[in-house]
Amino acid sequence: MTTLDDLPLRDDLRGRSPYGAPQVEVPVRLNTNENSYPVPESVVAAVGRAVQAELRDLNRYPDREAAALRADLAEYLGHGLRAEQVWAANGSNEIQQQLLQAFGGPGRTALGFTPGYSMHPLLALGTGTTWVDGRRGADFGLTAEHAVAQVREHRPDVVFLCSPNNPTGTALEPAVITAVLAEAPGMVVIDEAYAEFARPGTPSALSVLPGHPRLVVTRTMSKAFAFAGGRLGYLAADPAVVAAVHLVRLPYHLSALTQAAARAALAHRDTLLATVEAIKQERDRIVAELRRRGLTVAASDANFVLFETGGDQREPWRILLERGVLIRDVGLAGWLRVTAGTPAETDAFLSAIDAWLERKA
Repeated sequence: MTTLDDLPLRDDLRGRSPYGAPQVEVPVRLNTNENSYPVPESVVAAVGRAVQAELRDLNRYPDREAAALRADLAEYLGHGLRAEQVWAANGSNEIQQQLLQAFGGPGRTALGFTPGYSMHPLLALGTGTTWVDGRRGADFGLTAEHAVAQVREHRPDVVFLCSPNNPTGTALEPAVITAVLAEAPGMVVIDEAYAEFARPGTPSALSVLPGHPRLVVTRTMSKAFAFAGGRLGYLAADPAVVAAVHLVRLPYHLSALTQAAARAALAHRDTLLATVEAIKQERDRIVAELRRRGLTVAASDANFVLFETGGDQREPWRILLERGVLIRDVGLAGWLRVTAGTPAETDAFLSAIDAWLERKA
């Protein structure tokens, strides 16, 4: 049987593993930060009608510019944004890949701060961009001083900042973003995939966009909109950034069906986003209950919680799985991440945690 070793694979890809979380059929799946609430029937019907309307014309290519969708996204984001400042693709991963294709590449570098979103280094690898790890502090925090020092040292072409950060859940102080913008010679990308879950008063980098043509804010509909299967990510930036992405995007990259479904979801945003507050309540409940049990927990502005296991994280991960609860081992020694879901899912998770703690005692 042919293996990868038998193929003329790029040397920098040899020995690598693809990104992905375990896909296990269990009663409680809290490992990929999905929205646990199914799409309401009223939205299902609306999306169905929108997709149905496109079927007869599938012999034609979709709108290459996704103009109507981009206008809807700009209106949703607010901040005075216009359609020409927004770009959409198949998930924010594709958005960030396009940004690296345009502004990274061979001979260029991207800087990030781990623990952070583990796809960023992989996207850098796939685009031939050298990845530089600026690391976060021992408390997972990121100060303006540390971030600026890393930018000065490495002079990256692209800087990735996550707010709220994945897997820690922590949001950035605005001073970090403005300080990096003032120092960075290249593009600054703020990954706001979990922005809708942030606690009240947490600012978005969208407010910093005016006057900063090298700033890009990326978002997704996967989480708050319960649209993970729809695959729709987008960015907000200066129109010149959108023009740059046009140079590398694949032709007709966003299908007519995806555009129609996303527009229907946006039209019913109030219904879909109604689950956000419920998820935030469960997130805060998980934080409080884990701390009550004596565990160290990172403060979270996202729809997940990172907590310390006090030892090898693989053992509690296995014990929880035995009890039908799948959470995420993000590869951070001594820590695990759990998605905030429904109240019943939180009950099951906490019950499994208690079983682990009893076995550990």
